[in-house]
Amino acid sequence: MTDEVNIHAHGRTGHISLNRPKALHALTLDMCHAMSAALTEWGASGQVEAVILDHAEGRGFCAGGDINLLRYSALNDGGKSGREFFHDEYQLNHQMMTYDKPIVAFMDGITMGGGVGIALPCKYRVATDHTRFAMPETGIGLFPDVGGGWHLSRLGGRLGQFLALTGARLDGAECVWAGIATHYLPTEKLAEAKARITEHPDRISGILSELSVSPPEARIEANFDAIKKHFASDRYEDILASLEADDSEWAAKELATLRSKSPQTCKVALRQLAESEKLDSFADNMRMEYRIASRVLTRPDFSEGVRAVIVDKTNDPQWDPATPEGVSEELLDSIFAPLPADEEWKPL
Repeated sequence: MTDEVNIHAHGRTGHISLNRPKALHALTLDMCHAMSAALTEWGASGQVEAVILDHAEGRGFCAGGDINLLRYSALNDGGKSGREFFHDEYQLNHQMMTYDKPIVAFMDGITMGGGVGIALPCKYRVATDHTRFAMPETGIGLFPDVGGGWHLSRLGGRLGQFLALTGARLDGAECVWAGIATHYLPTEKLAEAKARITEHPDRISGILSELSVSPPEARIEANFDAIKKHFASDRYEDILASLEADDSEWAAKELATLRSKSPQTCKVALRQLAESEKLDSFADNMRMEYRIASRVLTRPDFSEGVRAVIVDKTNDPQWDPATPEGVSEELLDSIFAPLPADEEWKPL
C-alpha cells in the first residue's frame, strides 16, 4: 500500500481519499494499484455497497497523472515505465467504468487529465464552486486519454472536441450544464454529504439531491452556438479556417489558443474522438488509447511540451511537426495502428 492514498471501509461504504497535496493529488502508479486493489476487494465483498472518492486536502481533486515519471521514461527508458503506467492507469479507468457498485466522486478542486479519468466513470459526480475541469493535454503534446475519447465524444454539440483541442477550463456550474457533473453542492455541505452517504449508501441519490443547490449561470452556454459552428469538422485545418473567417473577439481568442497547441496532438484528438464515437465498449476505447499513448509518449512533442510548460515554465514549446499541414495521415495511421498482439492493452 501507499500513503499517497487513504483507503478505508466505514461499515457499508468504501472511502478512497487521494493524498498527494503537494502534487495536487496527481496519480502515481502506486496510487492506481492501491485504488484498483481496494475496488477489487470491495467488489467481492457483500458488505460494501458504495464507494466515496475524494481528496484529503488542498486545491486539487486530482490534477492528472505522474507527468514527471512519463517524461523521465520518454527521455531515459524508451517509454517502458511510461507505458506500464498508462497500461495500469487505464485498467483502473476501465475497472471504475464497469464497477457494479455506485461510486461518488467529489470533484472539489482541480480535476484534470488523470483526474477526469477517475471522476467521469463514477455514477455520481459532484461539482462545487472550487471545481476546475479540463483536459489540457494539447498544451503538453500528449492527448486527451484516460477514456477522454469516450467521454468527450459523447458530450454532444462538439463540446468535447472544443475541450480536447483548446484545453478550456470549466467551472462547476459549466460542468453541470455540460452533463460532466451530476450534482452541484456548496463546499460547506460536502462533509455532511459524505457523512450521510457513509451512513446510508443506499440513499446516495436522495442525499445529493437534498443538499444540491442551483449552480450559477454556465458561462460557456453563451458560446455554445459558436462552438458547434466552428468546431464542427473533424479536420483540424477546417476548424482553424472557420475561426480565422470570424472577426469576433471570441474566435480570435480561441484561434490564438489553438496556435499555441501541439498540431500533432490536436489531429490525434480529433481522430480519437471520431473513432471512439463509433465504438461499442469502453474497453475498445481504452485499447485504442493505449496504442496512441504508447507512441506519442516517445514522440518529440511530449517531452518538449512538458519541458516548456511544466519543467522550465517558459511556455515556448517548439512543436515537431510545427504546423497542422506537417502532421500527415501516414503519421496519424502509425500512431493509431494496432500493437503486436502480446503488447495490446487488456482490462484487469
